Amino acid sequence: MAQSRVVDPSSRRTLGSTGLSVSPVCVGCAPLGDMPETFDYRVGEERARETLRAVFESPINFLDTAAAYGDGESERRIGEVLKEMGGLPESVVLATKADRDPTSGDFSGEQIRRSVERSLRLLGLDRLQLVYLHDPEYLSEAGREPFEYMMSEGGPVEVLRGFKKEGVIEHLGVAGGPIDLLIRFVETDLFEAVITHNRYTLVNRSADPLFDVAAKHGTAALNAAPYGSGILAKGPEAYARYEYQEAPKEMIEQVRAMQQACREFDVPLAAAALQFSMRDPRIVSTIVGMTRPERVQQTLDLAVHPIPDELWTRLDSLAPSEI
Repeated sequence: MAQSRVVDPSSRRTLGSTGLSVSPVCVGCAPLGDMPETFDYRVGEERARETLRAVFESPINFLDTAAAYGDGESERRIGEVLKEMGGLPESVVLATKADRDPTSGDFSGEQIRRSVERSLRLLGLDRLQLVYLHDPEYLSEAGREPFEYMMSEGGPVEVLRGFKKEGVIEHLGVAGGPIDLLIRFVETDLFEAVITHNRYTLVNRSADPLFDVAAKHGTAALNAAPYGSGILAKGPEAYARYEYQEAPKEMIEQVRAMQQACREFDVPLAAAALQFSMRDPRIVSTIVGMTRPERVQQTLDLAVHPIPDELWTRLDSLAPSEI
């Protein structure tokens, strides 16, 4: 029985043109900001700190947060742990995201300036290694065209580029949902990294064209939420939610069939979900949320769990034919 190549989670990859060296697993710090309205559970401050300490003691050297996560709570908790450590270790790469105002919805250039300045303060840093423009699609929800607005004179992208010119931000990225919109941003060649979430999993392959475009433009591609917010980690009986909402019935049945296939090969469903992303050569790092100290080692174990080629063939056959 042939075994697929396993990616060593303690190895390092170059993050596109940034020159930053990162692990193929990145810790997603959104749930550490205590966001029950999004994740359907709470994470207390001490548990979050213990989790972060476990991350910094592990082979993983890449963390991802955002100004919006808990309205600054994720960044604040990270900053507190960094303070007790004496600062950000030289080998660690910490990325954050510039956000709209969560109360007013303000997504102006000035709001982006305030967002970056608050991130610096909460994280306790004088510069930021990597900052993403976060969820520009919000403007579509507000009835506005996001790409032209973000790229406009005095708008969010110009402000971020100004910070980069000043040396406050070293590298720029864009993170969001809609694939067509992310492709437009990547094609400007202004962004060195791009994050998509929940759109490249065992049951959703819609980000595939984005990864092709990113590779063509030399933009580092990162894939977040390989578990689809939980269903592909815990299974549909324990957690029937995908992308932070109730999963459709057809998807639940697909996941149930995949879970059964994994059982036949004695492979955890979560291992297949994680390695599905990690084994794609177009993806530099896979962003995984962790909320308990023990999840760090569990994730490292899932990343190297042997998976036979026959199982990958089965899982591909069970994937939706159209996304």
